[in-house]
Amino acid sequence: MNWDDLRIFLSVAREESLTGAAKALRLDPATVGRRIARLEEEMDTVLFAKSPQGYAPTLAGERLVARAETAEGAVSGAFADVRGEAEGLTGTIRVGAPDGCATYLLPAVTCAIQAVNPGLSVQIVALPRVFNLSKREADMAIAVSRPQTGRLRVQRISDYTLGLAASRDYLAANGPIADRAALKGHPIVGYIPDMIFDRELDYLAEMGLETVDLASNLVAVQLGWLRAGGGVGVVHEFALPDAPELVPVLPETFRLTRAFWLVRHADDARIDRLNRFAAALTEGLRAEIARRTNA
Repeated sequence: MNWDDLRIFLSVAREESLTGAAKALRLDPATVGRRIARLEEEMDTVLFAKSPQGYAPTLAGERLVARAETAEGAVSGAFADVRGEAEGLTGTIRVGAPDGCATYLLPAVTCAIQAVNPGLSVQIVALPRVFNLSKREADMAIAVSRPQTGRLRVQRISDYTLGLAASRDYLAANGPIADRAALKGHPIVGYIPDMIFDRELDYLAEMGLETVDLASNLVAVQLGWLRAGGGVGVVHEFALPDAPELVPVLPETFRLTRAFWLVRHADDARIDRLNRFAAALTEGLRAEIARRTNA
């Protein structure tokens, strides 16, 4: 068995298809299929269960995924050492994040990191869902709750706060909101209930409400509605500097605290460049949350 075979095997496991792996590796699908067949013959075991839905690793395949990812980490670390990356971060690092964090926090933080590491390219994938690091959708991800399963390294980044807000024009036209009971008389802006991907984002019960009048799976859309005078909704306090039209509602009686978590694949612990980037990212996010919250 050689590393090139394992590299192809990992790509098929992550893409769940020969075509997807071939595209990622810039190979012909038939070539990828032959290499997987050769590897299965060499190991005398079936590594993938094939179905119309794609290629899913068997139990033997899952065990090999873990071993292959360990080898991948070692190879990446060796190349980093040879290239002298200890002097500065280089290459491409992809970060997955919920859209609120990606929109309002990560641009400033990653710009600062890239400025002192000009050989580094940063990719931010903002998706309203949980990232699958085993499939290498990202090198690391920011989550709003701590994962409970998987071979992962999880680090608490920082707490952040949320509160109710509405536009000045909306409140001027509809009167002040004196207490939580009064919220029922106003349009509520929030998440689409059946598209909430993490229980930490389900704010309705804590607001004492059951329905959302203007709903989106994206924080930026929700903020846009509030800025346009659409109603009242829960807002990240770190987003308020970007929305000067908004003012807090019931700030003394309604405030939520959540946390961001940095999630990495366990085998990446040996990759120095990812460790150094994760440290800079964590420090930068903590500082940016504090700066924007206290602005």
